[in-house]
Amino acid sequence: MKPLRIALTLVMLSASAAFAQGAPKVEVFKSPSCGCCGAWVEHMRQNGFEVSTHDVADVPAQRKMLGMPERLGSCHSAKVAGYVIEGHVPAADIRRLLKEKPKAIGLAVPGMVPGSPGMEAPKPMPYATLLVARDGTTRVFASH
Repeated sequence: MKPLRIALTLVMLSASAAFAQGAPKVEVFKSPSCGCCGAWVEHMRQNGFEVSTHDVADVPAQRKMLGMPERLGSCHSAKVAGYVIEGHVPAADIRRLLKEKPKAIGLAVPGMVPGSPGMEAPKPMPYATLLVARDGTTRVFASH
């Protein structure tokens, strides 16, 4: 019985290591004083993403450099696997984006919607995650 337990433990450890190595890397650009950005970063980490943050003085300028239209802006911008993530996008939507791999700039939740990840609120509001096409047009990717 012991060799079987050891083998199962090794399989589980190697699976954990493989997941850790394969954890999607997210690079976040945010204002140093924004608390909800930090809460969104925690949401991403709790959902298996490897997150690094950069405090920037001018988030709109960073958003423009990343290629996200200003009209879709929020309080932080991020990069993951060649996509731009704008605002409080749920981790599940980002996982779906990475799985489906559409030809797009990325995803956006414009503004700062109460009830979105990092913006938890007693009275959440319905919101949509938008898929941003390369020409800047959008369509609803997910409704929350």
